[in-house]
Amino acid sequence: MKTFTRVLGFASDREIAAKLHDLSHEGKVEYLLLDRNDAPRKRLRAKTDKGTECLIALPRNEGLGEGAVLELGGQATVVRMNEERWLTVEAFDQAAALELGYFCGNLHWRVRFDGKRIQIALEGPEKDYLARLDHLIATQRARPVADD
Repeated sequence: MKTFTRVLGFASDREIAAKLHDLSHEGKVEYLLLDRNDAPRKRLRAKTDKGTECLIALPRNEGLGEGAVLELGGQATVVRMNEERWLTVEAFDQAAALELGYFCGNLHWRVRFDGKRIQIALEGPEKDYLARLDHLIATQRARPVADD
């Protein structure tokens, strides 16, 4: 098992990117795929894409994120974050939009706005969110919209 106690930098850093490029041609880069909910954690266990067991124990002032480099030498270990999923919902009128926004806020859902639509960050199964929104969907005051 490999233990990582600090973030060495990020794959976007010029010098690190060059080293990662060279190592990738030699097949010496492993990726640690993490859920976005794990990013704020300081201690966790995970496996790389090549099956290497990893233990992460970071100091409080360091955090994980896309491209965080945990190992860089004869080989590299780089963090990749799962793509965040969003549920897009469109309200049919202004009153429904206000109720939808108020409801999302009361549930402390992370949202972003896309014109007249609201996008809700999915931190669990989509069906759970749709069930919570059923009072708006069933009465045809809002509807889920497929992403374009």
